[in-house]
Amino acid sequence: MAKIIDGKKISQEIKDEVRAEIERDGIKACLAVIIVGEDPASQVYVRNKKTACEYCGIKSLSYELPSETSEKELIELIDKLNKDNEVHGILVQLPLPEHIDEDNIIEAIDPAKDVDGFSRRSVGALSIGSDGFISCTPAGIIELLKRSGVEMAGKECVVMGRSNIVGKPMAMLMLRENATVTVVHSKTRHIEDVCSRADILIVAIGKPKMITHDYVKDGAAVIDVGIHRVDPETNGGKKLCGDVDYEDVEPIASYITPVPGGVGPMTIAMLMKNVLKAVKRR
Repeated sequence: MAKIIDGKKISQEIKDEVRAEIERDGIKACLAVIIVGEDPASQVYVRNKKTACEYCGIKSLSYELPSETSEKELIELIDKLNKDNEVHGILVQLPLPEHIDEDNIIEAIDPAKDVDGFSRRSVGALSIGSDGFISCTPAGIIELLKRSGVEMAGKECVVMGRSNIVGKPMAMLMLRENATVTVVHSKTRHIEDVCSRADILIVAIGKPKMITHDYVKDGAAVIDVGIHRVDPETNGGKKLCGDVDYEDVEPIASYITPVPGGVGPMTIAMLMKNVLKAVKRR
């Protein structure tokens, strides 16, 4: 039976550490959050970020723009925030409306304020091992593993998914921790065989309950990045599930993250840590 990795507990520890440092050193930190449109999930994420800022002692500025906002108008707002010395971090909530190019928006943010860690400069710093902002979800997964006592050095790690936000930075972070890393994706052949070799299996593929015990080595640590809202009648009365079939995998894993309450809370905790880092680097 697996040890459940409690993301709520660990994320709270990190937020407490950020709050304590801000109070101890009298740090003034400010995060600007921009949301375009009325996507319900994005609105929930933004509210959670505001709540975390308030708890940690970080000032938050909120810019809620209509969905018809032009790319030019959005970049002008970002440029204004780039020049504001009182703002230490800028976050544009994704996804954006289709008429706005996300890459252009990410690159418009001053790299010194890119607390999401999405810019080319941040990704480049990660790839060569230099100091920079690390994408919050992968950084949170590293904290989950470390604080749960999961050894990474020398272990075989399989990352399922190759997105710019999770899969690719996750692979680079595991390399930094001296794991041997394989990335699998939709074109990988014999994917079950590859996954079942993993000592640490990190799943970010976006398919509800795809990963069953057939993909998992006995005693593996399994990290589930996915989150899906599904019909409770077909999911044992639960509204949310991940990419991993938890009930099927939990009996053979050594460690496992639940959904909800696993990786999700870590993303916001690491964002708070990145904002603090932005202040200290300044």
